[in-house]
Amino acid sequence: MTTSSKPKSSTTKTTPDPDGLRGDQPHPGSRRRGSRRRWGGPRPAPPPPVLSADALGLELPEDADEAVQVLLGAVHDARTEAGTYLDDLRRVAADFDNFRKRAIRDQQTIVDRAAERVLSAMLPVLDSFDAALAIEPSTETEHQLLRGMRSTHGQLMDVLGREGLEAIPAVGEAFDPEVHEAVMTSGGDGPLVVANELRRGYRLRGRVLRAALVALEDAS
Repeated sequence: MTTSSKPKSSTTKTTPDPDGLRGDQPHPGSRRRGSRRRWGGPRPAPPPPVLSADALGLELPEDADEAVQVLLGAVHDARTEAGTYLDDLRRVAADFDNFRKRAIRDQQTIVDRAAERVLSAMLPVLDSFDAALAIEPSTETEHQLLRGMRSTHGQLMDVLGREGLEAIPAVGEAFDPEVHEAVMTSGGDGPLVVANELRRGYRLRGRVLRAALVALEDAS
């Protein structure tokens, strides 16, 4: 006895999607693997604190007009006190600025005095160079020595010049007692000029470090 069986249907029964989405699409609330969740927009600002008269240390009357007057008086007192603090702060800032400028001046004065001591001690060395360079060479060896001394003297004056040292002009200049020290004078009653420089004078950053020792003559 043979029994006949109905062939199984090849179609599968699907359950309707309540959200109307296909099974192969991700749900809006789902996250894909490897993706990061980003929060959009800034965080909302916290609400301002609720102030009360007790928190401010005020006792307000029940009458509204009187309460307003009390509040206005408190605001006036607070502004007056704040103005006093602001004036004090400005005064402290001005004092600090003056202190800073004075400290810079004092520091520069210390540096200048130290440089003045060092360069004053080097003036005899420069005088020795001037005396040696004034000698007329008579042999080739002396000419070579003189060229070497001139080169060394030039390098030394370049270094000292960068520190603010400069020679005071003398020969042919009008006599200036601020920078010239006269030891000899010849001529009449006319204006005096420097005829000969006996010892070179120097300035350091505009200040006379040593006056030039000179001989004068009548320019007329």
